Amino acid sequence: MLTSLQKVKRMKTDELKKVASQVRRDIVRMVHGVASGHPGGSLGCTDLLVSLYFQTMNLKTDDSDSVVFDMSGTGEDMFFLSNGHISPVLYSVLARRGYFPVSELATFRKLDSRLQGHPATAEHLPGIRIASGSLGQGLSAAAGAAYGKKIRKDNHRVYCLMGDGEQQEGQIWEAAAFIPHRKLDNLIAIIDFNGQQIDGPTDVVLNNRDLGAKYEAFGWKVLHMDGNDMDDVVTTLAKAHAAGGKGVPVCIIMKTEMGQGVDFMMHTHKWHGTAPNNEQLTAALAQLDETLGDY
Repeated sequence: MLTSLQKVKRMKTDELKKVASQVRRDIVRMVHGVASGHPGGSLGCTDLLVSLYFQTMNLKTDDSDSVVFDMSGTGEDMFFLSNGHISPVLYSVLARRGYFPVSELATFRKLDSRLQGHPATAEHLPGIRIASGSLGQGLSAAAGAAYGKKIRKDNHRVYCLMGDGEQQEGQIWEAAAFIPHRKLDNLIAIIDFNGQQIDGPTDVVLNNRDLGAKYEAFGWKVLHMDGNDMDDVVTTLAKAHAAGGKGVPVCIIMKTEMGQGVDFMMHTHKWHGTAPNNEQLTAALAQLDETLGDY
């Protein structure tokens, strides 16, 4: 097993993969524990969140190199989760990175827990910057944060993760027009392109057509990556960072598989918001190595 991660500043790709395996274990155990939650998208986005928090983003730390949460985000990179229903992956990554005790993951979705089904700032959980879950709002919040950094001459980045079904929301496109207009080249938007949403395949519910072409038409630089290949995630995030500061925001179309890592949860939208039963949990955990110790 790896040692404690609270003081880790940068990790190698093989280490990131080990963290991702543990995070996936956390996800299925969390939703199983309360028979509620969204495992599909959480499992699909695990590699991205692990890479961001353990390798890519510049975070505030104290003298012992332990992460410190500052709600203002001044002098550090910031992350906004727009599709808040995939809170299990965010909670697990934040806990494993040291924002709050890993043991608190056992309280997910329970009464009086800080780990609500959708992230909430009212709970004062370290790492949570906005309440999210009402889809379509995260990119606007990220735009405001990025604009604020420009005004303060803070050269750090703002990252925002959205779903592909979420691209059907009108507010997304208002923000997508505003960001290039204001030359917010410190913002990196990432779309989880898994082709699934709660009611079925996105191209059946409401076809997004060519999202990359749309963002390019709005004035964005568009990159593509395999969100379930850790090496590609690390490389593409580095390219996105290098593309910053040139007057153009970056949008990454991230191809993922909903339910990645658990074979019976993949290739279907049915695990968007369904928790595994006891037998299914056992089958899922058998496919995921325990690398950091279960909570």
